[in-house]
Amino acid sequence: MSVAFTKEDSAETASETLLPDRPISPHANLVTEAGLKALEFQLQQAREAYDAAQKIEDVNERRRQAAIPARDVRYFAARVRTAQVIADPKSTDTVAFGSTVTFRRDDGRIQKYRIVGEDEADPKAGSISFVSPVARLLTGRAVGDVVGLPGHEVEIISIS
Repeated sequence: MSVAFTKEDSAETASETLLPDRPISPHANLVTEAGLKALEFQLQQAREAYDAAQKIEDVNERRRQAAIPARDVRYFAARVRTAQVIADPKSTDTVAFGSTVTFRRDDGRIQKYRIVGEDEADPKAGSISFVSPVARLLTGRAVGDVVGLPGHEVEIISIS
């Protein structure tokens, strides 16, 4: 094996293993109880993937395989450590963190979202982050309130 090949492979591996950290939001890390459990599970999965990568004999392949799990361990450990669990709202009078709000758009479409933490938000699955523009506009509002969004309005039809 040539020395040049070894150095090239090492340089390539180094660039693959020096992944930037996942960005951490500047907002408070508010989570639901389910959100905290999901973060803890993701941290466990990342640790297991990292541990599995450490068993690879080839140093370069071990570094490549460990890069993403190592980055994820740092991210999820920080998110679990800073998580502030917010209990489900006791009242359905107004929209709050943890509320599920159903609203009618001015084109007649009805949408329903639960307001949750940033890491647990998944609009396709019916949850949005509390810092999203829609959640910010809906928070503190009551059934019957009409809220103006860019280009249209929505009316809150239920809160649960």
